[in-house]
Amino acid sequence: MTTAERFRAAVHSRDLAALDDLFTEDIRLYSPVKFTPFEGKPMVLGLFGVLLRTFEDFRYVGHYTGAAETSADGTESPSAVLLFRTTVNGRQIHGIDLLHFDDDGRIKEFTVMVRPQSAVHTLGEAVLAGLVADGLVPAPAGA
Repeated sequence: MTTAERFRAAVHSRDLAALDDLFTEDIRLYSPVKFTPFEGKPMVLGLFGVLLRTFEDFRYVGHYTGAAETSADGTESPSAVLLFRTTVNGRQIHGIDLLHFDDDGRIKEFTVMVRPQSAVHTLGEAVLAGLVADGLVPAPAGA
């Protein structure tokens, strides 16, 4: 089973321990709602804990494999694109997860893209609330 297949299975079964085994220690996750990436396995696993609670009826609906340039250092690495559908607070979301793998086949970089823009906003609010509730980020000023 490929890393992408193992990742897909872990997400579908909401298995954070399985995700932990798939990520490099210095993983970077590029979010559609945050300019700078989430960095490091503890933060990315915490984010996945929030996402797995936030997404309603999450499902992967397709995949592509190949190679692509990473954002972090511009080198080409084996990659996979997983297409997904989900709902957050009543909003339908279509998206893709772009996974980049290291030489050992673990996920070193992860980029999420979603549409439409209204869903990006809804997702951002829901994820921020979860990150604050889990103590992973401070509450925004004035909140």
